[in-house]
Amino acid sequence: MPPTWKLSITGKNHPKHGKNKMQEYTGKTVKIERQAEDIYNFFSDFSKLAQLIPRDKIDDFRATADECTFTVKGIAMGLQILNREPFAMIKYMGTGKVPFEFLFWIQLKQIAPYDTRMRLVLHAKMNMIIKMMLKDKLQTALDSIADQIASAFNAGLTH
Repeated sequence: MPPTWKLSITGKNHPKHGKNKMQEYTGKTVKIERQAEDIYNFFSDFSKLAQLIPRDKIDDFRATADECTFTVKGIAMGLQILNREPFAMIKYMGTGKVPFEFLFWIQLKQIAPYDTRMRLVLHAKMNMIIKMMLKDKLQTALDSIADQIASAFNAGLTH
């Protein structure tokens, strides 16, 4: 496990505080046999993500470096990059008709050359019904996505 993960939002503006309190879901930490810079550069530019989009589930994917839009089951939504900390963290926010308000973080910690640890963190503001329906599924999804990202990078499928 890497040393303590750095949080860059603190105090009353942190998603865990104040009137806009969000539930936090932290994915498992995975090992990626790449430099943190390579992973960061890939995920900090939405236009590079087009190669990962499952065309059978997502329609009308459009991207610039800072934001992307797409349609899922007829609902238009998107993501926007809120903050970049070179080689350490990228923070995204859901836009459009997302089912609930959320922030999504990719955290990176390079342990040694070609040994980077990555974890995904989701902060979501959901009503009680959605929270009960999705709680376990969100955790499983974060872990699965982390595994898929690590597998893709470790197999050399992303560049």
